[in-house]
Amino acid sequence: MAVSLLSHELSDLCLGKPALRSLSITSTIAEALEVLKTSDDNFVSVWSCDHKAKITSGFESAAGFSDDDECRCVGKVCMVDVICYLCKDENLVSPSVALKEPVSVLLPKIPGLVMHVEPSCRLLEAIDLILKGAQNLVVPIKTKLSNKRKQQQKPSPTVTIHKGREFCWLTQEDVIRFLLSSIGLFSPIPAFSIDTLGIISPEILTIEYHSPASAATGAISRALVDQTSVAVVDSEGILIGEISPFTLACCDETVAAALKTLSSGDLMAYIDCGGPPEDLVRVVSARLKERNLNGILEHFTMSMSSDGFSSASLSSDEESMISPVSPLPRSGRYSRSMSYSARMVRRAEAIVCHPKSSLVAVMIQAIAHRVNYVWVIEDDCSLVGIVTFSNMLKVFREHLETMA
Repeated sequence: MAVSLLSHELSDLCLGKPALRSLSITSTIAEALEVLKTSDDNFVSVWSCDHKAKITSGFESAAGFSDDDECRCVGKVCMVDVICYLCKDENLVSPSVALKEPVSVLLPKIPGLVMHVEPSCRLLEAIDLILKGAQNLVVPIKTKLSNKRKQQQKPSPTVTIHKGREFCWLTQEDVIRFLLSSIGLFSPIPAFSIDTLGIISPEILTIEYHSPASAATGAISRALVDQTSVAVVDSEGILIGEISPFTLACCDETVAAALKTLSSGDLMAYIDCGGPPEDLVRVVSARLKERNLNGILEHFTMSMSSDGFSSASLSSDEESMISPVSPLPRSGRYSRSMSYSARMVRRAEAIVCHPKSSLVAVMIQAIAHRVNYVWVIEDDCSLVGIVTFSNMLKVFREHLETMA
């Protein structure tokens, strides 16, 4: 059985994986936004090629890519990238101009986050790449597309076919799920506590509950890269909740206005599933007016109006500011079907475990909530640290080494 596990190739993990929706690196942020709002996935891949231009015009793209150019996935973007980008002062003034910038400005300047691998790549090799920093492994799907299918492909904001090939990508979660299916082979390690295994990391990102949420913008960007989250704590270090990129990714770009104007505690309530409460929407609107951020205010008001929120109710007068809280109608990103993954309807409450929790229990907990990490707390809810999929993979990698 152990030999069988080691012999697995990445093609085994790709079974049933959907083809990647992709954007050219020459696409605008507005085009990326359109794709993200209509996608079941929180991320969209960004490629060096520009097949969309060829499909729509029938000629080589303006970017200069020919059929001989190699199609490479150079990164990925999600709604959190757009939100943090719009939070910059210059972009709050004129978000419409900011959204015309190429999507390349959103890509982190960190090499190796997305890597191409062959379907024959071994499981051990894939784990090594992940432990070196890769978040997504791009794998060709072993399907041969017919000429008829290529010809029938319609122009769209995204293209999944690259020089006759389709690709999927594998994540840390995919590998952890695969290992969980053979967890018995690692006995007795899965039953050990995370404390005993020494995989609780004290390196965490935190912000105080009453602090301005804008102070967490940098931490949110870092958490997105690290595939973790920002803990919201009180003055004594007690964990209250979190500002999670996984939750923010299910919102829309107007959350940038809330991030810039609300406290961290209020932001948690704003991004909680079900849509933002009316009183917080009015607070955001009022504070944008106070700060003369008319560009983002106009964008925010238009979005709220399209959600069925009347302009009159966006008034910042004293009476409206103290009206009872009630959620907005579900629309836009918030209206996505409840049948989608748990990540689509995640609440702002943190997913937690204790130092004595077993490794397998924490694995199942993280997978069940579709996150890459679990917060570790003591009985009094004081924050100890965090356990990530990367920490877990190090343990399995060491054990696989002895099995090899």
